[in-house]
Amino acid sequence: MKRKKLVLLLFLIVAVSFFFILDLGRFLTLDVLKTNREVLTSFYIEHRLVTVLGFMLLYIIQTALSLPGATIFSLSAGLLFGAIMGTVYAVTAATIGAVLAFLVARYLFHDTVQRKFGSQMVKLNLALEREGLHYLLFLRLVPLFPFFLINLSAALTRLPLRTFFLGTMIGIIPGGFVYVNAGASLATINSLSDIASPRVLGSFALLGLFALVPVFYQRFKKKQPVRDS
Repeated sequence: MKRKKLVLLLFLIVAVSFFFILDLGRFLTLDVLKTNREVLTSFYIEHRLVTVLGFMLLYIIQTALSLPGATIFSLSAGLLFGAIMGTVYAVTAATIGAVLAFLVARYLFHDTVQRKFGSQMVKLNLALEREGLHYLLFLRLVPLFPFFLINLSAALTRLPLRTFFLGTMIGIIPGGFVYVNAGASLATINSLSDIASPRVLGSFALLGLFALVPVFYQRFKKKQPVRDS
């Protein structure tokens, strides 16, 4: 591994290690958010721009480093900024963070993976280049796949950056709105399971399947025999 890549990798390892060594995750819980909601809202009233920029910066860092806490950030967005603007800020920050994680992982590992396993990934790469947006929308909408894992895995393929950006931004809007909207009425939430009910999860899964309809249609169309006129 080249020196620049090694330095970047070590920096990321140190940054992530500090998060867990300092146990910063203890601040990213529902109980802590509910306990401090009046302090946070008061600070936002007095320092609106600083709060928005600080929130987005922290959310971007959390996503870029693949750290836990995305749900709490989304709830915080609803608490502070309301359902609509909170969704705008949260989705924007999460998308930027995901793109950064994608770019870093691609820079560090893409060439190595393609060099070792490229011959086995030919069909996958071709499918992602043609229909990558539909597949990514499916992965983003269906809540079975960890957000950070999609970022890192996509970077190892030949999925175009533009496709990753669009698929991520569009695909996380429904889920983002659900959590941000829940944060706008934080007092009624007793646990995170109150938000992600089976009905909500089922709706996301259905949306994900709809995203794959064009793919299924193209596959079906190719299998149909060509008729002479």
